[in-house]
Amino acid sequence: VLVLIFYLVMVYSDYTGYPFPTAPPVDPFAKIRVDDCGKTKGCFRYGKPGCNAETCDYFLSYRRIGADVEFELSADTDGWVAVGFSSDKKMGGDDVMACVHDDNGRVRIQHFYNVGQWAKEIQRNPARDEEGVFENNRVTCRFKRPVYVPREETIVDLHLSWYYLFAWGPAIQGSITRHDIDSPPVSERVVSIYKYEDIFMPSAAYQTFSSPFCLLLIVALTFYLLMGTP
Repeated sequence: VLVLIFYLVMVYSDYTGYPFPTAPPVDPFAKIRVDDCGKTKGCFRYGKPGCNAETCDYFLSYRRIGADVEFELSADTDGWVAVGFSSDKKMGGDDVMACVHDDNGRVRIQHFYNVGQWAKEIQRNPARDEEGVFENNRVTCRFKRPVYVPREETIVDLHLSWYYLFAWGPAIQGSITRHDIDSPPVSERVVSIYKYEDIFMPSAAYQTFSSPFCLLLIVALTFYLLMGTP
């Protein structure tokens, strides 16, 4: 009987010309638009001057969509990329959202809370509409989380202004490890989701000659060479 049923199904499929149902295709990850930075969304870029979401060492954007804030993160890493919301510029007591590349090739959005110098995963995850991709040795993701949340220590209200902590690093079997650089970049001032700016922060390789001390040193050396020695 089973053989007969299988035969009839095959004949019917060939006769009608319709293939068996297949899983719907997965929508490709829409690339992050940087043309909107400072206009319809706020952006932070860390790396080489003029870099974008695909070339910066670290990139983050945010924009309000109804009762949510949509975040886009990308970093030059095969492990994880994260943003932390802090009342100061130091790590500790921070609400953290991280996009983690696991061993199966997926990028998952996880919620952490910084306890001192280490991150503790929190099961209550405010993220929704999550999507992520690992391509060209970069972890990139997009997700939303509510602006307002019930008062809780590990989840901040985004309608308030916070310092943003930017970090990325390797992962081992889908678990995050220490960030790539000893002093990850931090927003210079508190960030408001109601104000869209496009802020660039040069990485260490591009800020050597931009610090006040180095400029003063260059001026002093130039003056010394021009005046000569007695």
